[in-house]
Amino acid sequence: MVTRENITSKQRAALKSMASTMSPIAQIGKGGITDNVLKTLSDALEARELIKVNILPNADEDARNLAENVADLLDAIPVAVIGRKAIFYRRSERDNFAHIVF
Repeated sequence: MVTRENITSKQRAALKSMASTMSPIAQIGKGGITDNVLKTLSDALEARELIKVNILPNADEDARNLAENVADLLDAIPVAVIGRKAIFYRRSERDNFAHIVF
């Protein structure tokens, strides 16, 4: 299983490549990291394994710190922060699911 400690640069690059065509599924702004946002992101990770999130300019923290905090709270891997977009990966716990192979 891939964890944030053992993800390789090739795996990170593959995930970034997969996410490049994705649209952000949520926005984090002035309200910060709320329970509602965490629930939405967690559900999306369980359904898709890889998500992209928009971090608005009026967010309380900078994009990188906010992405790290969200990843910690979701037990996800912060794949990359590019500008104000953050990419997260977490393997789904569902059986009979086409997991991302990279």
